[in-house]
Amino acid sequence: MKTMWIALVVLAVVAGLTFAGCRATRAGYESAPYQVVRSEGQFEVRDYPALAVVETPMAAGGRDGSDGSFMRLFRFITGANEAQQKIAMTTPVFMSGSDSNATMAFVLPAKLKADAAPKPSDGSVTVRELPAGPFAVLRFRGGRDGKNEAAALERLRAWMKQKGLKASSAPIYGYFDPPWTPAFLRRNEVMLRIEADQP
Repeated sequence: MKTMWIALVVLAVVAGLTFAGCRATRAGYESAPYQVVRSEGQFEVRDYPALAVVETPMAAGGRDGSDGSFMRLFRFITGANEAQQKIAMTTPVFMSGSDSNATMAFVLPAKLKADAAPKPSDGSVTVRELPAGPFAVLRFRGGRDGKNEAAALERLRAWMKQKGLKASSAPIYGYFDPPWTPAFLRRNEVMLRIEADQP
């Protein structure tokens, strides 16, 4: 009995340290700014300012970065650009598009605007601006896989339908944690841009 209690205490301590470590890792990075307009459980409507991002194509099935997309972006922020400028990592990593036309993007720090960002050395990497606007957002946990993303998107669309909100874009997925983070502790989000004049 005593051994079982010790094991439970050790398990609780490890889980607590893992949770704290994940939150600390996430908190160590600047995150894309937004203002919450409406909140209902895990659902939110947010206003985002224009965001400067560095973006690259993803191969079909490359959502884990195994196609080199993540490293292309990482090399850009660590100096693979014409100014050899190092740029701070931020959260989340955005993924969007279909398997035949998917992209991965890093959000640039707020102080660095798209027109002031250095030109990438890699021709498959581009800097652009995501226009400001409102988004419906669902926060969800779990791994980065199509099944999990599809379920989250279905939940978000159902909530939007209930609230009378109409999407004006394809979904964007935001991932906030490194790949070694346990799936049940990960912060993931699915976002749909909505028409600005909706309630």
